[in-house]
Amino acid sequence: MIKPCKQIGARIAGTGHYLPEKILTNADFEKIVDTSDEWILTRSGIRERHITADNEFSSDMAFEAAKMALADAEVDPKDLDMIIVATVTPDMPLPSTGCLLQEMLGAKKAAAFDVSAACSGFIYGLSIGSSMIESGKAEKVLVIGVETLTSITDYTDRTTCVLFGDGCGAVVLEEGEPGEGVLSTFMQSDGGEKELLYIVAGGSKTPLTTERIEAGEHYIRMKGDGLFKYAVRAMVDAARHTLKEAGLGTEDVTYLIPHQANIRIIEGVRKRLKLEKEQVVVNIDRVGNTSSASIPIAFSELKEGGTLKKGDLVIMVAFGGGLTWGAALIKY
Repeated sequence: MIKPCKQIGARIAGTGHYLPEKILTNADFEKIVDTSDEWILTRSGIRERHITADNEFSSDMAFEAAKMALADAEVDPKDLDMIIVATVTPDMPLPSTGCLLQEMLGAKKAAAFDVSAACSGFIYGLSIGSSMIESGKAEKVLVIGVETLTSITDYTDRTTCVLFGDGCGAVVLEEGEPGEGVLSTFMQSDGGEKELLYIVAGGSKTPLTTERIEAGEHYIRMKGDGLFKYAVRAMVDAARHTLKEAGLGTEDVTYLIPHQANIRIIEGVRKRLKLEKEQVVVNIDRVGNTSSASIPIAFSELKEGGTLKKGDLVIMVAFGGGLTWGAALIKY
């Protein structure tokens, strides 16, 4: 039985996603770096990933996904109270991509801002947005996860360049009945392990210079082995914590939507939570790792596919640089 919850629920009224038209396959990478389709597929589960056009940016993808989600929810942008954009690849440092999106949508009364929590960003944004609705501070909130990871990818580093893709996912939250929508969320971080996944240059500590750009210090750097072990443990813990808070167990879960980082991590989480393969939503083979966009893209595709039913319990769980991790339990 679901534990008694808040007086106001935060339900997901609409979903949307956007993937750029251009696709890079594993065969394409065989021409770029010393790798092979078999090597990439075996270690990551990725066959292809979408990348933005030269004149396409995070705000553009967010706009397309937002339009789809708002239409699905039958919500006019002018009625939005808040826009939360989770991203580590904003169009520019200032203003936020959230503010750029607000203007593009014509959402005149919405407060807009960005959240930077790497691959966990959408979970963080969802937690903030649902809390605003549950507290009565907002009635309609747009939560976006968008990344143009190809802009910070080193295409000479074969261990990382094959992993990342671009894309966007969106949800519209609105007031609902208690016991529906976002039932519980969990967030945690560990800055002591920041060097497992990081970018050296581009901030106030190490501003971009010609020398730093030439050294590739503005690109993603990752220590995959350390991340793998940490990610599985943290994601499982986050999922269990979220279920416990709602008074539920893994046997109650209909679908698990994990961050699409690596098929081996996804399998590790699935096995520890004792879920069947058909319960786990996986699209990493088609989109790669899209960081904060991966969970909302997968959720939107699940809904669009017609398999998501009213009353289904969906647990979303993510892990990313920072380190950050978190989970959200949704009753659809």
